[in-house]
Amino acid sequence: MSLIDSLQDLVGQVPELVQPLIVAAAGAIPFVEGEGGVAIGIIGGINPVVAAIAAMVGNFLVVAALVLLSSGARNAVVTRHRTKVAARAGAPAGGETVLMTAPVEDAQDSRGAARRAKFQRAYERYGVPGVSLLGPLLLPTHFTATMLAASGVGKTRILIWQAVAIIAWTTLTALLISGVINATA
Repeated sequence: MSLIDSLQDLVGQVPELVQPLIVAAAGAIPFVEGEGGVAIGIIGGINPVVAAIAAMVGNFLVVAALVLLSSGARNAVVTRHRTKVAARAGAPAGGETVLMTAPVEDAQDSRGAARRAKFQRAYERYGVPGVSLLGPLLLPTHFTATMLAASGVGKTRILIWQAVAIIAWTTLTALLISGVINATA
């Protein structure tokens, strides 16, 4: 019995209504994401369209939550900083708006610093669309979206480009996996 047969038997034991939820849960995991979730679903014997949609939804829901949380945290930090600066200067807190990024903690591990540097180089070179679309080649969409939000990019812009990237990469993966399975069957 091969690994694929074992996975299909395992998926077959789960009710059909629950199978897409498992794929969505897999798509929500960083490094697995929509691409891995759709691969698990298709190899497990789920309809490729159902697996792709479930993986996309699972991935996007977590990315959206992270963007909203990161953006809210950034706004809180910026507002607090502006209030402190205004209080020191004796000016009202609602004064002139200054775009600033959230403070970055000292990098204790070189991997974190390397990821931030890689992200910053890609962001400066390609912008939000490029980082979102090419991001899965470098970092999980979860990290990319969070870093974009922490950098002060608008939530709507991030979510639109992340949705485009998730749909594109998951669809491409679904087509490749389905094609390979059909070619070997």
